[in-house]
Amino acid sequence: MNYLKLHKLVMLVRIAMFRQIFVVFIISLVLMATNSGVAQAETAEELAKKLSNPIASLISVPFQFNYDSGFGTGEGEKATLNIQPVVPISLNDEWNLISRTILPVTKQYNFLGNSESQYGLGDTVQSLWLSPKEPTSGGIIWGLGPVIYIPTATNSKLGADTWGGGPTAIALTQSGPWTIGALANHIWSFDGHDINSTFLQPFVNYTTPDAWTYSVNTESTYNWNTEEWSVPINASISKLVNIAGQNLSISGGIGYYANSATGGADDWRARFVVTFLFPK
Repeated sequence: MNYLKLHKLVMLVRIAMFRQIFVVFIISLVLMATNSGVAQAETAEELAKKLSNPIASLISVPFQFNYDSGFGTGEGEKATLNIQPVVPISLNDEWNLISRTILPVTKQYNFLGNSESQYGLGDTVQSLWLSPKEPTSGGIIWGLGPVIYIPTATNSKLGADTWGGGPTAIALTQSGPWTIGALANHIWSFDGHDINSTFLQPFVNYTTPDAWTYSVNTESTYNWNTEEWSVPINASISKLVNIAGQNLSISGGIGYYANSATGGADDWRARFVVTFLFPK
């Protein structure tokens, strides 16, 4: 058995083990969420609704784990932990500046169709939104500002090795249990070659009085250089809980790539998120 076959076998065993651990972990956390109450249900519902609003006055630190399969030759595997703290900064009585950082830690095998593996940090995406503290008269909550692409990747195949930036915007409305909105950005590389992409994320969330949230979104990217779309459609369920005085949101979900520039016919995603909440 040559090295590549052995490496692939080891990777498949690890993936199978991860799938089993992932299922057991999800079941355990759901049971914990069911049995762990938050001191006041109304407060839990309000926090859950704030969490559905990316530019709310709420410090949150999500650890988002994604497992993607079916890329490259159809056998590519990718596991990514996105560390993405969101911090609102009060500028005055009327305006907030919302900072959101996304730093990925990635392990992938055959993701590019070359039977190789890579592990390390990816590139960082830093978004800043200037947002009014109160919704408009029509109930619209919005934010506008720059997005900065920072080349922090520790492996050339995990990033673009270039600085970039562009505009980003978000708008949403919250009515009763519903949160409906969209986030968008466009990033150009500063050298004018590697990156020219648009990101669109429409989302719909429904939050229950006992702080369960059901969500559907897409995280679509259009590459203007290759004129190709990547369109993962994600569905998830989350629960707000309080453990030892710490508010947490625990979420699990699945996704499917309806149209992928780099994938095969069976592209799918599993997602698990733990978010630490720090109300202001």
